Amino acid sequence: MREEEFKAWLEAGGARAETARKTRAYAVRTIESNLAALESPHADLDSAWREDRFQQLRHKLKELREDFRKGGIDYQILMPKSDNPDNRLSSWGSWLGQYGQFLSGEPRGQRDADRIRQYVLESYIEPGRERDAPTVDVLVREINDALGLNQAWPNICQAITNSIFLDMAEVEAPERIGAPQSSATVFRYRLNEAAQLEIDAAKTTPFVLFDAAGAAFKPVVNQNRQTGQSAYRIKPAGASNRADEAVEVETIAEVARALLIDGRPARMQSVNGGSVNYLSYGKQKLVRYELDPAIAKQIGVPATGELGQSASEGRGMMHNKVELQVAKPTNLILYGPPGTGKTYATATEAIRLCGEPVPQDRDELMAAYRRLLDAGRIEFVTFHQSTSYEDFVEALRPTQLGDDGSAGFELRPEQGVFRRIARRAETSTGPGETSFSIADRQVFKMSIGEAANPEDAHLFEEAIAGGYTLLGFEEIDWSDQRFANREAIIETVRVQGVLEKNEPNAMSGRVQMPFIFRNWVKTGDIVIVSKGNSLFRAIGEVTGDYQFLPREGGTYGHRRAVRWLWVDRAGVRVSEIYARNFTMKSIYQLTDSDLNVPALERYIASQQDTGTGAPESFVLIIDEINRANISKVFGELITLLEPDKRIGQTNALKVRLPYSGDMFGVPSNLHIIGTMNTADRSIALLDTALRRRFEFRELMPRASLLQPVNGISLAKMLATINERIEYLFDREHQIGHAYFINCKSLADVNEVMQHKVIPLLAEYFYEDWAKVAAVLGDGHDSEGDREGNFIDRRRLKPPKGMMNDDDATPRYRWSVREKFSYDDFLAE
Repeated sequence: MREEEFKAWLEAGGARAETARKTRAYAVRTIESNLAALESPHADLDSAWREDRFQQLRHKLKELREDFRKGGIDYQILMPKSDNPDNRLSSWGSWLGQYGQFLSGEPRGQRDADRIRQYVLESYIEPGRERDAPTVDVLVREINDALGLNQAWPNICQAITNSIFLDMAEVEAPERIGAPQSSATVFRYRLNEAAQLEIDAAKTTPFVLFDAAGAAFKPVVNQNRQTGQSAYRIKPAGASNRADEAVEVETIAEVARALLIDGRPARMQSVNGGSVNYLSYGKQKLVRYELDPAIAKQIGVPATGELGQSASEGRGMMHNKVELQVAKPTNLILYGPPGTGKTYATATEAIRLCGEPVPQDRDELMAAYRRLLDAGRIEFVTFHQSTSYEDFVEALRPTQLGDDGSAGFELRPEQGVFRRIARRAETSTGPGETSFSIADRQVFKMSIGEAANPEDAHLFEEAIAGGYTLLGFEEIDWSDQRFANREAIIETVRVQGVLEKNEPNAMSGRVQMPFIFRNWVKTGDIVIVSKGNSLFRAIGEVTGDYQFLPREGGTYGHRRAVRWLWVDRAGVRVSEIYARNFTMKSIYQLTDSDLNVPALERYIASQQDTGTGAPESFVLIIDEINRANISKVFGELITLLEPDKRIGQTNALKVRLPYSGDMFGVPSNLHIIGTMNTADRSIALLDTALRRRFEFRELMPRASLLQPVNGISLAKMLATINERIEYLFDREHQIGHAYFINCKSLADVNEVMQHKVIPLLAEYFYEDWAKVAAVLGDGHDSEGDREGNFIDRRRLKPPKGMMNDDDATPRYRWSVREKFSYDDFLAE
């Protein structure tokens, strides 16, 4: 391979970055060194070019890509450690083509990007030649065929989105596709020709749906790899995108019913081909449909429809989804005596309010509850006498001034549990049509400049806008392959680095940080950008290899391309996704055991454009809500909690919070469940303002749920005890069935009676054991000693001097028996 000449040819053609030239040369060199493995009969690339202009080799690279997409590993003959062989094989094919242009002697005076812009300008924009540009797939194929290229769409994007070119084109309001901050954001002309192609293709299918831009989609049949059967797939409520959770149907009528009537997503694809995803009708994506009239009549809907059409025009059709997307908030308090299953019931209510199916099996239900809890969609908090507004809403907390360990503190606003979950609810876009999984990805914490240093603020903004992340340290180009070895980095730092007292070693920051950034971080990995040590402000997916691109000012020249998935410049507490605060290292891998993967995935999903439009529901459970000073804890939230005052509702309100100064309102998709033990404090004493804003649901003891144990009728015993309590005290101090629900043996019943029920009765009656005995059936009108079923009493002798006091009230010593008798409560 004529490597140096090839690099010079690339540089003459505009490849100014040495990294780009080295990368292309390395790819071509690797292909040449593996010609035998690629089944080429040639000894070098020169002879392969003379023979067939690299047709056999490029065909082989295409076969490797196809094999990888089917799950194969043949690509490893060229790139054994690649995490993204599909894209790399495509790039390598293009670069092999460039080497062929070099071998043919073709001058490299014009870059491919310039040629692409020239072609699009002449073909679509110049006066007298204007025509509508084709869709993405057609445009890529047309450009590559016309110019003899093999460029991938991102490269063509970067060419035709050049700012100068857009000025020349004088295009107004270009359509943006994808994340606006990404370097691969594409610019697409709205094309009459493409629309006509889609309409023509749509005529061949009985059910077509259109997005807001007019692009057409159709349901697709997928093969079940386990059964070998092909069918359409419908996504049930609460299910993920996994194939084994889908409902498989055989007819278009069933698909139309699921999409138009039931509001369920189905597997869809553009009529022009491309990726297959779950899409829903009327949820930020599909807004119009055309259905075969016979099928429409069969399921009872119009043959055509669009968002905004009256629901009365189609039986049960969900045309008014925009109005339905605002959730109806729930404020619920479950109240009743202790042991009636209030806390137990909150799990069921929370799952239901989250919009997921409620399993009948308790183990399955709790598994679903824990999954939602881990993802941050459910929060659980217990109120007590010391709970305050500062714990619940927000407070000023002392925070260290700098991230460098310097002394000094300042008061900064810190969000309480209510504000944190309200923020999650407010930013939710709904479950995505395509899921993002952290599985098999490494997750790294990374700093971009010092968050507390105003002079570094531009670094973060530059990185977000440019679609990359930056690392500081020595301005040394680590692109060369030899720097995959840590020792090479150590030696180079020793020679070129800043003089220090200690010699660099493997643990030196100047060595460790560049080594991790260059070698550990792989394409597809996740970087979480810190804001100090206690907050994070961005999450991104690494999309490119290491690059050295010196910046003006001579710092932060180390770069990796990143697709930013979530950005919040104010920052969110690290504890939301990680068990520990961040450290001051510029970059390091987060430990799996401390990482809250469901919560991290939910944050990523919250800012994607693939949401269904119906925000996910979130639930805050407040156990023992009446034990705190409600007015003090809720503050201005008392008003904001009202259903019609929620964000998105008719009378929505926001208030300025006292500590942060933020304008704050309560999202409609945040539901609140409270529990209240009526034995602690009567419901009559509860804050009247809270009572008006909550629905109250009473949970009383259900003795009928109890089964006999060892011949003892627990139902009869509990009902009798509660009747006596209500007579002697009130109905709010009864004993719940939960105390006995898990009793399986006589020993279990004895344990509950001795250590739970009898002490609770003593507390209820303020140690008045005569009433405790009466409740248990051991009371008696006589004045002597008596053995009871549960409690014995022995009359105390009066002290000397009181023997002749005829008016002296008899006094007793009460003692709980070691062995209980349940003769009064035997099952019949």
